[in-house]
Amino acid sequence: MSDLKNYYEVLEVSSNAKAEDIYHNYQRAKLAYSNDSLALYSLMSPEECRNILDLVEEAYSILSDPQKRKRYDEARGINRDFTLNSYNQLSDRVEPIKMERPHFSSGVQTPREEFTLKPNQEMAYNSTATASTGAQSVNVSKLVTQKRFSLDFVQNLEFEKEIEDSTEFSGEFLRKIREYKNVDIERLADMTKVSKGHLLNIESEDFSKLPAPVYVRGFVFQYAKCLKLTPDLVANSYVARMKKLKA
Repeated sequence: MSDLKNYYEVLEVSSNAKAEDIYHNYQRAKLAYSNDSLALYSLMSPEECRNILDLVEEAYSILSDPQKRKRYDEARGINRDFTLNSYNQLSDRVEPIKMERPHFSSGVQTPREEFTLKPNQEMAYNSTATASTGAQSVNVSKLVTQKRFSLDFVQNLEFEKEIEDSTEFSGEFLRKIREYKNVDIERLADMTKVSKGHLLNIESEDFSKLPAPVYVRGFVFQYAKCLKLTPDLVANSYVARMKKLKA
């Protein structure tokens, strides 16, 4: 994630943010990628969440310390007129609350795993009186998930080839793919757990209304996964395009 290490962007604060704003966004970011958050179960894998949590911790450790923040800004050419006293004035000595490190259990099945259900998988019906209610509930849950993420559209081989050969995914191209796969924006918002507004801003490439790249990558990753694209390729391509156009 070396290309994403703009600590101000990671915590979504301005370069002259006060300590209380930095702390508030630090806590918000930690909660967003905690064990029971939608970011873990819908947007990213546990490993990706751990990586982002590490980056969030790294950003806060620098920006919450006036001396470290001053050295970081000097290396980046930020706040050139600031003195150490200026940083001390921005810092109101907010004491961080110690939060337990999120636990990522490998034994809990998440929607990411349920995505791998085969299209023709059906719930086994046990007609015996000794059938397990718990097992049936799990099967029902899998069927509901399968139906929720299924795609029903008429395949166009020419367009499929275009998608397969593509290495750059613009917002317009993503919208074209979404419409081709017969998924309206409301349904995609439900599938991804990403707000309709963010999805529309991704498609229109209205970058000024989108959060930091580290979050946008998660949104696009889930967007691509729900449309049965290659999530890493699409997300990395989109973020690279966004940075290029914003430069």
